[in-house]
Amino acid sequence: MILRRKLKIPPIITISTRAVIILSLTLILTYSTFVNLPNSFAQTTIDTDQTTSSSLTSTATPPSSRPFLPPSVELSASQISASTNKTCTLIPSSMKLQGTPQQTEGPYFVDGMPNRSDIRSDPSDGSVQQGIPLRLVVHIYSVDNDSCIPLRGARVDIWHANSQGVYSGVKDQGTMGKKFLRGYQMTDNNGTVRFSTIYPGWYQGRAIHIHDKVRTFNGSEKTLEWTAQLYLNNSINQQVSMQPPYSNHGSPQTTNEQDGIYTGASTDGMIPRNSGEHLMLNLTKDKQSYFGAFNIVLNSGQSSR
Repeated sequence: MILRRKLKIPPIITISTRAVIILSLTLILTYSTFVNLPNSFAQTTIDTDQTTSSSLTSTATPPSSRPFLPPSVELSASQISASTNKTCTLIPSSMKLQGTPQQTEGPYFVDGMPNRSDIRSDPSDGSVQQGIPLRLVVHIYSVDNDSCIPLRGARVDIWHANSQGVYSGVKDQGTMGKKFLRGYQMTDNNGTVRFSTIYPGWYQGRAIHIHDKVRTFNGSEKTLEWTAQLYLNNSINQQVSMQPPYSNHGSPQTTNEQDGIYTGASTDGMIPRNSGEHLMLNLTKDKQSYFGAFNIVLNSGQSSR
């Protein structure tokens, strides 16, 4: 009141001054926030971009490195019953064998292929698939009272890709009507079939493999069906890929351990993971070719006694 009397400042001016001070402080604070806003917004944008970039990188993985996951497959009762988790003893060698797990048939099975041992040629034009020769011997056994009993008269189909990773009989691959690298044999009294083929090639997303299917029939009625895939040694796959005609296709892009079917569960529920470890072809080199052997142990539901 003393200052007001001395300076004779009207009350209205004092109120105005206070309003100006308050307004100035408000503007200063607003300006400070506005100046810092672009930096704050830019940081948010960068973080969002980085997240988006990371998401794109994750979803745009090159096809060659994507895991090939097996399709959802439900086996019929007869297919499931073909599997066994029992072990059996080979006579007279006393070697013990364990039941062999099943895997998915895959999309390229074609029924009605020729009954033949040498599957390298195509019956439609006589052309022969080029590649390193591979001789396959597959023994089929059924378990009976802990003994491995040769399964006689079973039909064994095999099919696989050629040196360039191409299957016959597939529309999308332009091979409809072709039958190269496909065929079946009937097991002899020793439960054995033999095939002459070539070392298979690779295709994107899969390790190198050979499909096989075992079936028995009573007349036209199918009484047993067992299906799996056989795998080959990674290092041998690499060695083969450096030789023609495989070298035209390059090195395999997927090892066994990177293959979703190899590392996955068996379709019959016997093996929860890495079912492919039980399906490795026993490979030996024979001069300029390879020899592969494999034992399949299943439950045929038949007794030799």
